[in-house]
Amino acid sequence: MRVTVLVENSVGRTLPIFGEHGLSLWVEYEGRKVLFDTGQRGAVVSNAALLGIDLKAVDAVVLSHGHSDHTGGLRAVLEFIGRKVPVYAHPDLFAPHRVSSPRDRYVGVPFAREELEAAGAEFVWVREPRVLFPGFWLSGEVPRRTTFEKGDPRMYLVRDGERVPDTVADDLSIFAQTPRGLVVLLGCAHAGVANIVEHARQVTGVEKVAAILGGTHLGPADPAQLEATIAYLKSLDLMLLAANHCTGLPVTAKLSQAFGDCFRFAPAGEVFEF
Repeated sequence: MRVTVLVENSVGRTLPIFGEHGLSLWVEYEGRKVLFDTGQRGAVVSNAALLGIDLKAVDAVVLSHGHSDHTGGLRAVLEFIGRKVPVYAHPDLFAPHRVSSPRDRYVGVPFAREELEAAGAEFVWVREPRVLFPGFWLSGEVPRRTTFEKGDPRMYLVRDGERVPDTVADDLSIFAQTPRGLVVLLGCAHAGVANIVEHARQVTGVEKVAAILGGTHLGPADPAQLEATIAYLKSLDLMLLAANHCTGLPVTAKLSQAFGDCFRFAPAGEVFEF
């Protein structure tokens, strides 16, 4: 299994690629190729080319949730590929996601469903766990079971004229079986990292979690949640914790200190093999 970070907030090495606020991972698994999220504005297309990755060879696109920094590059990807492509996502992908601060704004998918379908998207809705191919699962909707993972209070929806908290029910992750154990790929982990990992164990029947890679959304977490999450992650005895995107630089530094050699930052251009 090989994972290349195509888009992230930053670029880690001396590479002629672009950073943008968002995330996109290119996942190669047993001969299959999956694009997990598409970044914010389309840098994914040029970055992939500069990294020697052929997006036209993709077998499926998987969207972790309906925020613009994970879906904003989708139209550019579809137009570049130039054919019908299955796009797996939760049925609430197009929910009218909003955030209240630092500026109240819409942060949902920046395209209409019809516009994306015209560009080649064939949406496949995933509410329950799904085997995409042997050893490779989509989480479906993740149960929220922990007491310490609170969600982001800045996020909300407007329904029937009323403002209601947005739990980002469409949050979806990827679980992949490897010889060392499960690899868990996160988009933004709005469901909570611990909730996602425990769901992965239940769905796959695999107890050992070898690696976690992606956005943890611990950047806006309060100190108690961060402390509890670090304690939980330490209990897993991970081979690799590779955080990026919504983890934020202050929390990234804390994770690096807490996990030492098993921690790696995951900016655009980084490659991970399992």
